[in-house]
Amino acid sequence: MKLQIYILTRLAAGVGAALAVILAVIMLVDLVELARTVGGRGDVAFDDLLGLTLLKTPSIALLLAPFAFLFGSMGAFVTLNRRSELTAMRAAGVSAWRFLLPSALAAFLFGIMVVTALNPAAAFLNARFEERRAWIAAGGGPATTPDIWLRQGAPEGQIVIHAKRRDTDNGDVTLKTVSIFIQTVSQTGDVDFTRRIDAAQAVLAPGYWRLSDVREARPGSESVRSDTLALPTTLDRRSAMERFVAPGAVAFWNFPATVRAAERAGFSSAAYRLRYQQLLATPLLFAAMTLLAAAFSLRLLRLGDVARVAAAGIGLGFLVFFLGQVCGAFGTTEVIPVPLAAWTPPLLALLGAVTLLCHTEDG
Repeated sequence: MKLQIYILTRLAAGVGAALAVILAVIMLVDLVELARTVGGRGDVAFDDLLGLTLLKTPSIALLLAPFAFLFGSMGAFVTLNRRSELTAMRAAGVSAWRFLLPSALAAFLFGIMVVTALNPAAAFLNARFEERRAWIAAGGGPATTPDIWLRQGAPEGQIVIHAKRRDTDNGDVTLKTVSIFIQTVSQTGDVDFTRRIDAAQAVLAPGYWRLSDVREARPGSESVRSDTLALPTTLDRRSAMERFVAPGAVAFWNFPATVRAAERAGFSSAAYRLRYQQLLATPLLFAAMTLLAAAFSLRLLRLGDVARVAAAGIGLGFLVFFLGQVCGAFGTTEVIPVPLAAWTPPLLALLGAVTLLCHTEDG
C-alpha cells in the first residue's frame, strides 16, 4: 500500500506541475490577446483584463487536462526511472501492474470529479466571462450581440425569433427589434407559416416573452397593433443564454435538458450530444493518458533511447488529440454516430497503452 501511495503522490505532483506550466503559458497568451482586442479602450484597467483571464482559466484547464496527465505522468515515471527506483521495484519482484492499475484508477476517479463538479463551475465562469467581456466592449453599458436567432417548440409547431441585438443588463434577457415567425408543422413534416409578430422589445419572463410595441400580421389580413403581448415560451434564462454559446459552455448536468429543448425546437442536437458523450468519456481518457505515459516511460535507462521513446509518447498523445478533433467534426455533422465519435479516441488510446505495456512487461 505504501508503494502505491508513493507512486500516486509522485504522479499527482507531476500532473499538477505540468498543468501549472501549461496554464501559465496559455493564460499569458490569453492576457495578451485580451489586451489587444478589449484593452484597446482607454478605460479598461489591467485588473479587468486579469479578471477576464481568470474567469476563462477553468475552461482552459479542463481542455488541457488530458495533456497534463500525459506530460505529468510521463515526467513522474521518467524521474522514477532516472533515480533507479523502478529498477529497484522490479528487482524486488514488483510488477508494473501493481502500481499502474491504481494510478489509472485514480486518474479515472479524478475524471469523474472533473466532469461532475469542476465542469459545471467552469461552464458558469465561462458564461460570466462572455457577459463580462461583452459588457466591457460595450463601454460599461448593457452588453449587446447583433443578429440573434432563436427557435423554440410550441404546441402548434415552431416559433422562430429574430432580433437585432440582445441586452443582458442586470441578468435579464432582453431582445431589441424583434421579429417572431410562428409556424405549424403537419404530421408529414410540412411547415406552414401562420403569423408574424414584430415588437420593439421582448423581455424573457418565467414562461413567456413580454412583448412591447407589437404589430401582429396573418396571411391575407391586415396587421393589428397593441402595446403589449405575452407569448408563451418553453425557454428560461439559462436555456435562452445557451442558444448564444457553444456546446462547450453548457454544464454537464444541463446537457439532457438542452438536447431535448434543441430537438423540440427543430434544431440539430448533434453538437450537444457529442459534447455530452465526450464528457462521459473523459474519465476513460484520463486513465488512458496515464497508462500511455507509463508505456513510453518504463523503458530501462540501460537500454537507451529513453528520450526518443518519450518523444514518441508525446507525439502519440497529440495524435490522439488530433483523432479526437477529426472524430468530433464527423460526429457533429453526423457522418458517423455521435457515441462512436466521442468514445473512439479514448478507447484506442487505452487499447494502445495496454498493448504496449503488455509487450514491455510480459513480453
